[in-house]
Amino acid sequence: MNRYFDRASQTAGQPPFRCDGFIRDGVITTASGDTLPISALPPFLRALLVTDGTVTKILEAYFWEPVMVDTLEQRFERATAALPWIAIMPGDYCLIRDARLRGVDSGRNFAEAFSLIRCELIPANFRQRLIDREIGIGVLIRDSGLESYREVLDVGVDRTADGAAAVFRTYRIFIERQPVILITEYFPLALYH
Repeated sequence: MNRYFDRASQTAGQPPFRCDGFIRDGVITTASGDTLPISALPPFLRALLVTDGTVTKILEAYFWEPVMVDTLEQRFERATAALPWIAIMPGDYCLIRDARLRGVDSGRNFAEAFSLIRCELIPANFRQRLIDREIGIGVLIRDSGLESYREVLDVGVDRTADGAAAVFRTYRIFIERQPVILITEYFPLALYH
């Protein structure tokens, strides 16, 4: 959860890609503070950064194989600081989830995802299916028929859990007009070149 506290205050202002999927001369920042032109990224990776659809379906269509969501860790935790991106206050109880999107046939890891969820704001049936790790968040939202809206808040370059260079995007999901879920997805650069 701590990974969000500093970034949220650093990226105040208009979210990237709010209205457009194109930012002329757009750049993203690396963990070391260097910049990388968005135009230098592979086209499919640029599409993943701006999409407001379910990433699992897009990955399945692009790599043409089923994608499995492996929940690596899931725990409940109390926030130690405010997180304005999804209106979390110190002491709020959140569900933290680390997952990997893996190709069923190839075994390749297409993405890693870190999620922060305000469980009290989601319907009970949805919450239970989420806690039970039944399916991925995007598929669960679609399967539940919940109306939702996704807003990309931040993009950049960082490292995956195993140290590989990756492009990431952080976005929030609104359910019933409230920010409920915050997700950061990491896409390993080497896989998409």
